[in-house]
Amino acid sequence: MKHFTFAALLLCGAFFVYAQDAVSIMNAARNRVEVETVSSRSRMVITARDGSTTERVIDQYSKDGPNGARTIIVFQRPANVAGTRFLTMDNASGGSDQWIFLPSLGRVRRIAASESGGSFMGTDFSYDDISAMDRDVSLDTHTLLREETLNGNLCYVIQSVPKDSSFQYSKTITWVNKTTSLIYKSEMYNRRGELIKVMEMSDFSDVQGRLTPMQTKISTVGAGTSTTIYMEIIKYDDPIPDGVFTTAYLETGRAR
Repeated sequence: MKHFTFAALLLCGAFFVYAQDAVSIMNAARNRVEVETVSSRSRMVITARDGSTTERVIDQYSKDGPNGARTIIVFQRPANVAGTRFLTMDNASGGSDQWIFLPSLGRVRRIAASESGGSFMGTDFSYDDISAMDRDVSLDTHTLLREETLNGNLCYVIQSVPKDSSFQYSKTITWVNKTTSLIYKSEMYNRRGELIKVMEMSDFSDVQGRLTPMQTKISTVGAGTSTTIYMEIIKYDDPIPDGVFTTAYLETGRAR
């Protein structure tokens, strides 16, 4: 299995990069470790412009499917979002299909392509941001811009430009550790070429032999807001029934 969304926001494991070209570097960063599944519980802290914060607790389950990654996110707390469930699945075209169940509506709703840039549950993450963590390297044109030091480590700096103009961002710039292939930082630019978001991964810990970022922060430039995910529990290779990755599970919370 490759990498996963959100938590798996969160690229795991060590993979040494020897190739110098941008495509090989990004492939190494995004396909660093083979695991069957990822299960996690995270605490999400949303910081408003005035510095006030709200917290949410989410569970996430990821597993490869016929066309690529499948991830479901379940909101556990607080009460006003508990029971909300979100499913994203790679499709045969290289994109992703997404659905959400909101208890207040009592039904499953498919996320339209026109909503992909919208805020995911009031966070700084968009729907595109969630699926982009599993984005296939072949969907973008990658260029090695330079090498520079970040967090005391020498990094490759890679520019990725989407081949499909429907994607939310005009380009993404990523800092990849030259030795371990860990992704430290990504900058996302809008269609006018303006920097609008920064994602930073930190607090890497060894989990079942895999280096895992225990903290992921995404900041919205100019808005003064941010969302930080603190990984509290993460397990690799625990069995997850395929029935979890269905719209029926979204609606009922039970795998059939």
